[in-house]
Amino acid sequence: MTTPAEAPQGEADSAASASAGRKRFRWLRVAALCTAMLVLGTAGAAWFLYQRLNGNITTDTVTETELKVHESERPTEGPTSAENILLIGSDNRGNGNEKYGQDSGTQRSDTTILLHLAADRKSATAVSIPRDLMAHVPSCKLANGTMDHARFEQFNWAFESGGAACTIRTVENMTGIRVDHHLIVDFNGFKKMVDAVGGVDVCLAKPVHDTQAHLDLPAGRQTLHGEQALGYVRARHALGDGSDTERIDRQQGFLGSLLKKVRSNGVLLNPTKLYPLLSAATSSLTADPGLDSLTELYDLAHSLERIPTGAVRFLTAPREPYVNDINRDQLVQPAADTLFAALRDDRTVTVTGETPSGGDGGTPATGTPGTRTSPGTSTSPGTGSKGSPAGGPTYRGTTADHDICGKAE
Repeated sequence: MTTPAEAPQGEADSAASASAGRKRFRWLRVAALCTAMLVLGTAGAAWFLYQRLNGNITTDTVTETELKVHESERPTEGPTSAENILLIGSDNRGNGNEKYGQDSGTQRSDTTILLHLAADRKSATAVSIPRDLMAHVPSCKLANGTMDHARFEQFNWAFESGGAACTIRTVENMTGIRVDHHLIVDFNGFKKMVDAVGGVDVCLAKPVHDTQAHLDLPAGRQTLHGEQALGYVRARHALGDGSDTERIDRQQGFLGSLLKKVRSNGVLLNPTKLYPLLSAATSSLTADPGLDSLTELYDLAHSLERIPTGAVRFLTAPREPYVNDINRDQLVQPAADTLFAALRDDRTVTVTGETPSGGDGGTPATGTPGTRTSPGTSTSPGTGSKGSPAGGPTYRGTTADHDICGKAE
């Protein structure tokens, strides 16, 4: 039995225990509330950033509408999940790009690349189409709404006169390959992306001073940032022999170096590095409705990120001086058609840094398509994603794992 003296002590202990329990409950409730606020705040911030990046992208509905008008003229879609994306570098002189030249009221493009992503996403082939290549440009709608007549003209005339729709139709007529998507990036977008990854390495055999390209660089290995990087890929007169051919080679090497920089820095897996890159990429990007969202662009970037750098190939459509004007180019046949057929069939295209035997820098190595016969390549055909021979023709080119300083620029 509890004595009278013991009762007050027991009641005090019980009251203290109850008070401590209430305090613990209040602290737990506060902690839960703070956690909920943190989760909601983080989710809200993530949603805000996602919407902001999405809003940066310009959707090109004009091109989509125009392509639908000419649907019956276009190549049919391929039987596999391979994708072909046309990348267009716009020389738009507005929107902060005025210092690169006078705005003539027309859009121009000196850089056009057809990017083929294999169906199994184990390789990618980027084919540069020279701006000076003579091409059959179809009848296209001009900016003023009138229709221009079909003509055999310098390739970059298609973009200047009829924009992305005319360029896509010209590429499809030339290659027989259906363009699934297109992306247009202007000067500012390019500079921002280079800055977002901390610059890109290049090598110069000698100092370069080019006022037209706004380029002033010492010799040797160095890291170029936005403005200098843009000058480097645009320069013609101060680097090499001043030809568009050498400029294309330089652009391909730079893109390979940029891809390696993105992968080596772990950008795609690091939110603090990924956001600046996405912000830079989207702020000056025009895309078709199939690539105009952050989710779709990230899926594309993630596909490229999974491909080994040695399987990302860069080459130029086989060309030679045009017979009627040495300042223009024409396709080398049958080398060009062999290349385009390999891409249509989703077969592997091999590239080599040396001119293939029997070729001129754009002609495939001797041998039949489907067999690799150039020095240092396998002659085993293997199996492609469609069960067809994996081995394709060999062309002069490079891969993304090639050191840009492996040879003097």
